[in-house]
Amino acid sequence: MFKFICLGTRDLARAARFYDAAMATLGYSRCDVAGEPNWDGWLGWGTYENQGQTELALWVCNPFDGQPATAGNGTMVGLEASSWRQVEAFHAAALANGGTSEGEPGLRLHYQPDFYAAYVRDPDGNKLAVVCRGFTGLSGQSTV
Repeated sequence: MFKFICLGTRDLARAARFYDAAMATLGYSRCDVAGEPNWDGWLGWGTYENQGQTELALWVCNPFDGQPATAGNGTMVGLEASSWRQVEAFHAAALANGGTSEGEPGLRLHYQPDFYAAYVRDPDGNKLAVVCRGFTGLSGQSTV
């Protein structure tokens, strides 16, 4: 359904430090837009190939209208993790790079028995969830 998600930032360098560290824990690196025009003020993580013909990415940018970036109330981006350890590493990297916790890593039994998640806000206040499904025991053994 989604091609990309874009979140605003007030400080691109600060956002770069946060997302470089947090997204690396999920195996994502920066999108390569070298040689393409009009990418000043934009950074992305995920897949971006053939000038966007193939794209599934999370981008941060300075708002086009020049006004300060703001976080949406009720807006949240959910990211997939492949293990509980990735959820924990993402949460730790986010906090170490200017993020704030909105929920420590743990099972969220009110959603599903295997819904292991953590919630953070990036330095601009955008809310992110990182979720692993399919693991039900503390040993991290897959049930899928």
